[in-house]
Amino acid sequence: MKTQASTLNDDYDNLLITNEEDEEAHEDDLWFLPGPLEEEPDDLPPGPRAEPPDTAVVHDWAKAERLHAARLARVAGRLGALDDRLLRGPEGWRHRLALIEAAALSWFAGDRVSSDRLALWISMRLSGAQDDPNALARVGWAVRRLTGGPGPKVDLAAFLDRRDPKNIENSAERFEDRAGGWLDVMTAATDLHPITRACMGFHLWSLAGLGQHGDQIEAAVTASRIAASDGHGAIFAPLAMGGAGGLRASGLPPERLARWLDGMNSAILATMRTLDEIEAWTGRAENVMAHLSGRTPVALRKIFAEWPLLSAPMAEIVTGASRAAVQRNLAWMEAKDLIREVTGQGRFRMWRIEI
Repeated sequence: MKTQASTLNDDYDNLLITNEEDEEAHEDDLWFLPGPLEEEPDDLPPGPRAEPPDTAVVHDWAKAERLHAARLARVAGRLGALDDRLLRGPEGWRHRLALIEAAALSWFAGDRVSSDRLALWISMRLSGAQDDPNALARVGWAVRRLTGGPGPKVDLAAFLDRRDPKNIENSAERFEDRAGGWLDVMTAATDLHPITRACMGFHLWSLAGLGQHGDQIEAAVTASRIAASDGHGAIFAPLAMGGAGGLRASGLPPERLARWLDGMNSAILATMRTLDEIEAWTGRAENVMAHLSGRTPVALRKIFAEWPLLSAPMAEIVTGASRAAVQRNLAWMEAKDLIREVTGQGRFRMWRIEI
């Protein structure tokens, strides 16, 4: 005889079976439901994969480089000729070109530091009441980086003279983090020509968060060092001597690279003309001054080849000669049409070579 508990269990089992049969019958009536999924053959071509941001950026500039391959080869050849000429030339040529380039970059960036103010600041740390000390510091930094020292690939923070303060807030974005992102993109572009990499790095500078007041000078100097990184004579590739047209930021990478190459080509040609003028003047000055005795004439001739503009106090400090000897030789050189006074004033006079 079944107990009450066993009877309840049998009734519960019968109810479950009945419910399952009813559900199956109900599902059979739902003719509009999709049937079981069938696996379709995967014979479609794979779709495009998303590229990492660094790779995508480099890919765009690689396409621009291929598009302007002939123009790039021509500019690279001229830069190589400039590199060879500076390698064989005197050290003072590099100093002169760095001063000219730095002054041109200051005008492009809006600081407008003239060549005479720059010369006084670099040689004697002299500035006037109308001079912006921050602008002079920026252009002075540019001269130092354009005349030598490790390049930006070694240590970008040291190259830019920028360091994160020790008390920086945790929420603030550190400079080394921003610099790291820019360096990652540049490292991914090692297959590109240095001139193309320089152009890419210049136009990505502000996007990487490296920009601040004066960032155009920093970006241009960094790019000029990168463009000349394969050379041995030219420390930097001139960018602003021909008018800084290649530094204008607009358009897609092909447009920017084309403008960059044209601007660099003009700057290199202007640099070559400057070296031609200095070389011709040096030969003429040697012939005219051959009969002069003492070390001051030789020292002045060398200094005039290194500095675009020169004052008597500057010449006294750089050459180590007495004020009387410097003034006497300057007057003699001016009388022989070797140099020309450009300020037109009685005090703070400055001279340049007479081409």
